[in-house]
Amino acid sequence: MADIMFAGIGGQGVLTAGKILIQIAADNGKNVSWTSEYSAEMRGGIALCRVVVSDEEIGSPYPDKLDVLVCMNEEAYDTYIDQVASGGKVIINKSLFGEREYPDDIQVTGVDAMGISTNLENERGANLVMMGAMIEATQMLDKKQFVDTLKDYFDHIGKPSERNVRCFKEGYEKAEKIS
Repeated sequence: MADIMFAGIGGQGVLTAGKILIQIAADNGKNVSWTSEYSAEMRGGIALCRVVVSDEEIGSPYPDKLDVLVCMNEEAYDTYIDQVASGGKVIINKSLFGEREYPDDIQVTGVDAMGISTNLENERGANLVMMGAMIEATQMLDKKQFVDTLKDYFDHIGKPSERNVRCFKEGYEKAEKIS
C-alpha cells in the first residue's frame, strides 16, 4: 500500500496528476482512493490531493503518515514534509527549489520538471514529469504498463498526445536521488 500526496499550487496540475494515477492504478488491478483540497483561487492558491494505492482493501483515505510526497514547489515541501513517515520518499520539482538540507530518514528524488516539460514543448506537462520521477523512485507500478495506460487515458478523454507520454518518460529517466 502507498499513501501519497501531490502538493503545489493551483494550475500546476496537482489534482490532475492524482486523478491520472488513480485511473492507471485501477486499470492495473489496484484499489485506489482520491481526495482533494484546494483554496478558492483557481490558480495560485494551494492545491493538494491524497491518493492511496493498494493491493488490499483501503481502510481510510486519510493516512496518519505519508509514504510518498510529490512537491511541485518548495512551499508544498515546507508545509507537508512533517507528514512523511520515516523511510518515506519525497519527489521534488528541482526547477522551483533552492539549495537545502533534507532529513536523513527520507529518500529525496529530484527532477527538473519545468525544464523538461518546456524542452518538450509541453509546459503543462510538468506534473507528468513529476509522475515519471515518482514511479521511478517508488516502483509502485511497472513503467511500460504505466505508459500504455497513460496513452489510453489521454485517448479516452480526447486529448491524445505523444508529448504527454514523453514528459512521463523523461521524468522517469531523469529522476535523480538527492538524499
